Amino acid sequence: MGQLGRERLVIIGGDAAGMSAASQARRLKGPDELEIVAFERGHFTSYSACGIPYWVGGDVEGPDRLVARTPEAHRERAIDLRLRTEVTGLDLDGGRVRVRDVESGAESWEGYDKLVVATGARPVRPPLPGIDAAGVHGVQTLDDGQALLSTLTAVNGTARRRAVVVGAGYIGVEMAEALLKRGYEVTVLNRGEQPMSTLDPDMGRLVHEAMDGLGITTVAGTEVTKILTGDEGRVRAVATEDAEYPADVVVLGMGVAPETTLAREAGLPLGEYGGLLTDLSMRVRGREEVWAGGDCVEVLDLVSGRERHIPLGTHANKHGQVIGANVAGGYGTFPGVVGTAVSKVCSLEIARTGLREKDAEAVGLRFVTVTVESTSRAGYYPGAAPMTVKMLAERRTGRLLGCQIVGREGAAKRVDIAAVALTAGMTVEQITALDLGYAPPFSPVWDPVQVAARKAVAAVRKAGS
Repeated sequence: MGQLGRERLVIIGGDAAGMSAASQARRLKGPDELEIVAFERGHFTSYSACGIPYWVGGDVEGPDRLVARTPEAHRERAIDLRLRTEVTGLDLDGGRVRVRDVESGAESWEGYDKLVVATGARPVRPPLPGIDAAGVHGVQTLDDGQALLSTLTAVNGTARRRAVVVGAGYIGVEMAEALLKRGYEVTVLNRGEQPMSTLDPDMGRLVHEAMDGLGITTVAGTEVTKILTGDEGRVRAVATEDAEYPADVVVLGMGVAPETTLAREAGLPLGEYGGLLTDLSMRVRGREEVWAGGDCVEVLDLVSGRERHIPLGTHANKHGQVIGANVAGGYGTFPGVVGTAVSKVCSLEIARTGLREKDAEAVGLRFVTVTVESTSRAGYYPGAAPMTVKMLAERRTGRLLGCQIVGREGAAKRVDIAAVALTAGMTVEQITALDLGYAPPFSPVWDPVQVAARKAVAAVRKAGS
C-alpha cells in the first residue's frame, strides 16, 4: 500500500492504455498524493504497435521512432516504471500483485490501493505441431518486431526468400506487404474465402484482386494443419490438408485475443470474446478499486448495442485518459465505439466502420445495401483514382448501419464521415445534406460517401417497411 497520506496506484502493462492512465493520473495528482508504479514485461513502453509492419517493411525506422514516450520520460514525471517485470498473479482480496523479474526470476508481492489492468492482447497461436518453431512469428509488440527482423536478416543471404503469412486480416495483409517490400516471395493462407474478414466478401474480393496484382499469392478457404521444420528445428514449410508451402519465415496474422489470463484466474468478469467487462468509467464490473482498458477489454458497439472486442491503439489511449482521470479523483467516461478501422496494401486503401451484413443479421436488423463506384477527385482533375463505397442502411428508418470503402489515394479516411454519422445516429438522407468540403483536387462535386448515401435513400424508399 502507499505511504501514509497517499494512495498507491499499480498498473499492469506499459503501453498505450496503461501509460496513458499513468500520465493522466499524474497530471491530476502529484507524487505526494499518488504513488504510481507500472510493470511492463517487455523492453519498451508507450509505443505504436500499429507501426510495426511499416518498420518491418522499411517505411519507417524503428524501434525508437515508434516510441511515443521513453521509460526515462515517464520516470522524470515520478512514475515508477519497471521494465522486464511481469505480473504473475493477482490477490484482489489482499490488494496486491505478484511480480517476477524476467531476467533473474526473483518474485515478490506489491501492494496497491487502486489497480489498472492493461495487459493488451496476444497473437492467436493455434495449438498446431511446430507452431513454436524458430522462424514462426507473431507480431504484437516491439520485441516481436525485433525478433522478426532478426529472422529476416538471417535469411537475407539465401538466393530465394520465401515467406508464408497465415491469416489475411489487418496484420496479415500489412505484413504481406512488408515482406514483399523486403524482397520475399509471399504466400498468404486464409481460412476465409476472401481476405479482410472485417469487410463483406464482395468488398474483400477487391482486396484479393489487388494482392494478386502485386504478386502476392493468396490461397483462400484453406486450413493450416502443421508447421514443418528442418534438421535444425527451423521452419521449412507450412502444411495444409492438401499442400505444402515452402517458407523461410512464417508470420501469424490470425488476429489477436484479449490477454486476460491473470483476470480469469482472479475471477474478474469476462465477456463473450474473453475480454474484461467494465462500466462507462472503465472500472471493472463489481470491483470498486480495479480499472481496465486497452486490448484486454470489451467495449460497447454503439450500432449493434452489443459488447465487442476491437483492439486498436486509438481506443486504448482513450481508455487510458478516462481511467487516469477517474483513479485520480476526476471524472471521465468511454461511451463506446462504432468499429472504425483503416489499412492498406501498397497503394490500395481499405476502410470500414459500423456493421457488416452478417453483423446486422446477427442482431436482428433488417437493412438494404448499396454499392457505388466513384473517384477520389473530380473526374477531369489529374490523379483521380477509382473508389468503391458500400453502405448499409436500416429498412424503414434509413439509419446508417455501416460503410466500407476500398480504393486508391484519398479513399480510406473518407470513412470518417460515416463514422461521425454512425456515432450521431444519422440517417442516410441526412448524410446527403452534409456540408462537406469540395474542390476538384479533393473530391467530385458529390463526395463518394454522399453518392452512396443518395443511392441508399432510394433503396430504403423502394424497400418500404
